Amino acid sequence: MDIVEKNIETERLILKPITPKIITELFHTKSKEEIVSFFGVDEQGYERYKEMQEKGMETDRITVFVFLLINKTTGLPIGECGFHTLNVFHRRAELFYLLRKDEDKQQGFMKEALSAVLQFGFESLQLHRIQALVASENIPSIKLLENNGFFKEGTAREDYKVGEKNEDSDCYSLLRWEWEKQPSKEI
Repeated sequence: MDIVEKNIETERLILKPITPKIITELFHTKSKEEIVSFFGVDEQGYERYKEMQEKGMETDRITVFVFLLINKTTGLPIGECGFHTLNVFHRRAELFYLLRKDEDKQQGFMKEALSAVLQFGFESLQLHRIQALVASENIPSIKLLENNGFFKEGTAREDYKVGEKNEDSDCYSLLRWEWEKQPSKEI
């Protein structure tokens, strides 16, 4: 996939693209401290990126595309939003998003970021389908998806592991033509 790797700016955020190529380059050229600072993560976050780099993030059809969310006011990373299991051939991807600190939640940051990421997915990546898997009790996440036009398709039973238990995921999706019908999508 040959996508231009440039920042996207919203009113309060800079979305900095993090591709497998960038992650690999960081781990080959920067110290652990520099990587931690770049991503704004703790030890667990560092280990997650390290594992991605060591185990590989791409096959001939599947890759990831992550945006690091930078707060324009502080200049610090506050979270991530992007696509994993991005299937270029079938033009579909699974959406993910997270804010790292509670004080950044319920401030509208993810609403702002998600709008830009969806536009990037449908326009730049030429995706046809974007889906998200969410726990049924995660009401803020469900509202975020529904407010962006996602529809609940059903439940994937015992879909993901939490501790020693497998839990269900509700599957929400948004198709390109549905997204195109929505009012203004400008960032």
